[in-house]
Amino acid sequence: MVRIGKEFVWEMSHRLPFHEGPCKNIHGHTYKMLLELVGDVNENRMLIDFYDIEKIVRPLLNKIDHAFLVDSKDDLMLKFLKDNQFKYYVIDSFSTAEDMSAYFLEILKPEFQKFDNLKELKIRVYETADAWAESESSL
Repeated sequence: MVRIGKEFVWEMSHRLPFHEGPCKNIHGHTYKMLLELVGDVNENRMLIDFYDIEKIVRPLLNKIDHAFLVDSKDDLMLKFLKDNQFKYYVIDSFSTAEDMSAYFLEILKPEFQKFDNLKELKIRVYETADAWAESESSL
């Protein structure tokens, strides 16, 4: 078994409406995602081509880069974002690093399941340089 990884970086804003501190406010981060795959190398002696990983992940990142990640129940923000024609992306959960890693895993997993030699997928989302959350699943 072999493990490989690829990092992705994007800019995104959010807020945590339930938070008692400053994260209740609109703010942004330079996010980083570390995507790891585990499995057996293929006939080309690769687990998966890094370009194939890019082709799978890039459409999601294009939707969230320089966007506001908003909970579908945050009516105040949804109205503000729509009324001002801002770029936003709606999820059915909070925009915590924990929820983002689980959501990204859910979205990307079906694409990686198409590769018979891949066995595990792990996604780590860094909200800041030293704070992250991770979700993983077998494929």
